[in-house]
Amino acid sequence: MNTGPSAAPRLRPFTQVDVFSAEAYRGNPLAVVVEAEDLETETMQRFANWTNLSETAFVLPPTHPDADYRVRIFTGSEEFPFAGHPTLGSAHAWLEAGGIPQRDGVVVQECGAGLVRVRRDGGRLAFAAPPLTRSGTVAEDDLMRVAAGLGLPREALLDASWLVNGPDWIGVLLESAEQVLGIRPDYAAMAGLKVGVIGPHGHGSAVQFEVRTFVPGDAAAEDPVTGSFNAGAAQWLIRSGRAPESYLAAQGTALGRAGRIYVEAAGEDIWVGGDSVSCIEGWVLL
Repeated sequence: MNTGPSAAPRLRPFTQVDVFSAEAYRGNPLAVVVEAEDLETETMQRFANWTNLSETAFVLPPTHPDADYRVRIFTGSEEFPFAGHPTLGSAHAWLEAGGIPQRDGVVVQECGAGLVRVRRDGGRLAFAAPPLTRSGTVAEDDLMRVAAGLGLPREALLDASWLVNGPDWIGVLLESAEQVLGIRPDYAAMAGLKVGVIGPHGHGSAVQFEVRTFVPGDAAAEDPVTGSFNAGAAQWLIRSGRAPESYLAAQGTALGRAGRIYVEAAGEDIWVGGDSVSCIEGWVLL
């Protein structure tokens, strides 16, 4: 946290990036302030609230010798130690601003969750899923609330797990992508819970899974595309044998978006990737 007197506002490079989509305005937008080293926490939080996006990222000089840059990630009301689409969007913005990583092909991001590797595969970026800080059994009372919130009978929830790597996600597996897309959420019924739902597409589909994530009480109650949840879900599904080691997931369909999340297990790592497009570039007075 910054201490000392506030710096006078100045113009700083600003980018709004659409993440998890190769087509502009079909993914999940992220605001990125590229030169944020002298901003106070209160200023970052106030600006993140003002952007009215799910997250705003602030790029700073690293404090760890192995990191290429440091990022702080804010929602409209709180700071997250890690989030997926801000990781990819921040790396995209940092590279476009002229950032040069210490290692060819890999960007190392420092954030509240530690060091996160971001690999470059052509124009696409992918982050190594950070370890889950909480996983496993979800209490039956919570699952009853989740089922009510999804408008489904309890037995429709084939499995569930905590998938916490920043946000406190509860992951829920349904029988099919069609069931996922048919959800009409009751946010009041699952108030206080962050719920991600995943279901498989049929054989022959170019996309293997359909994903939706719900955050009751947030201004954006359904997130267009969610890197943190997909990172946790990939670890859960691949390691339990429910998903292949490489798959493509869709998210945002119900919102008119076309988010695509590329997942690949390689050795001990699970990589979560997607395309990013810069849609707004300019300056912001902070």
